[in-house]
Amino acid sequence: MSSLFERLVRQAGAELRQGRNIGGAALGRFASISAAALLLASGAGQPAFAGDCDNVVAAPGIDWSSCSKTNIMLPGSDLHGANLAGAHFDSTDLSNANLTSANLEKATLVRTWLKNARAEGTNFAKIEAYRSDFSNVVANGATFANAELQRAEFSGAQLANVDFQKAELGRADFDKAVLTGVNFSFANLSRATLSGVTIQGPVTFGGAFLYLTRIEGIDLSAATGLVQTQVNLACGDQTTILPPGLKAPGSWPCPPDDKD
Repeated sequence: MSSLFERLVRQAGAELRQGRNIGGAALGRFASISAAALLLASGAGQPAFAGDCDNVVAAPGIDWSSCSKTNIMLPGSDLHGANLAGAHFDSTDLSNANLTSANLEKATLVRTWLKNARAEGTNFAKIEAYRSDFSNVVANGATFANAELQRAEFSGAQLANVDFQKAELGRADFDKAVLTGVNFSFANLSRATLSGVTIQGPVTFGGAFLYLTRIEGIDLSAATGLVQTQVNLACGDQTTILPPGLKAPGSWPCPPDDKD
């Protein structure tokens, strides 16, 4: 880029010298060339570059933003504090990885393995993670706001103060997950499985879509934002404990769900 910049500067100078003799037309060309040189020098008009994509070694704080890291093995990698925004990790193995405080906003993690990963304070906002495995992940303080998580696996996950606001969680599985202070406001939990979760603190369901959401056998007495119309759409049974003022509909229990 520097050689091109130098050529433009030399050409602009030549046009200026010629313009003194020829007049306005050459001066106009001088102005155009000068503007191009300034744009080149400032980097304006150049394509947005991704992070350090050529670096194949995962490391804390690495910048892999917008990089393609699909179909590779990265189990146990330390990506603490890494910038992974917009990166592509489809079908990549990140099991047992340390993703604490990493930024994965708008990353794609379709069919990605994150089993047993550490993801405390991690930014998963707006990710695409269909059918990905987050089982046994420790994601306290993480955000999945506006994320696409259809059929994602969260069984056994530790989820304290996690934000799933407006997330797409259709058919996601939270069996045996521990939920504390989780925000499901306006999330789509249709056909998701919450049966088997342990709720250790308030969980917010305000505006959430609970069509055929499996809530059999769980204690929702501390849940907030639930209204009767949501309960009527969900699938509980005689062992489901609802917040005060809500009652089990006559449609309970639901038939088994075909998850295929």
